[in-house]
Amino acid sequence: MAHHDLYDDHTLSHDELKYREHTERAALFIKIDLFRSAREEYKAALVYKPGDEKCHKGISDMNSNIQRDKKVVLAVVPVVLAVIAAIAVFS
Repeated sequence: MAHHDLYDDHTLSHDELKYREHTERAALFIKIDLFRSAREEYKAALVYKPGDEKCHKGISDMNSNIQRDKKVVLAVVPVVLAVIAAIAVFS
């Protein structure tokens, strides 16, 4: 598992270790579509590596994913509500 490799490398500075923890956690969140959590992990990683391009890109990508998902939800919710209303009216 990646965590064992990460912690076994005693040459890593505290800041590098924390940065890697957060970016690895972000990658795991992305795999299960938890984009807000991934974004927060990238933000936390920036504390240890300010200005890191990987984190800034990750935050931007997560914001795009969140916006995309928001549009999908806003498109689906009215349809679901209409179906529920129709069932209530016709039953």
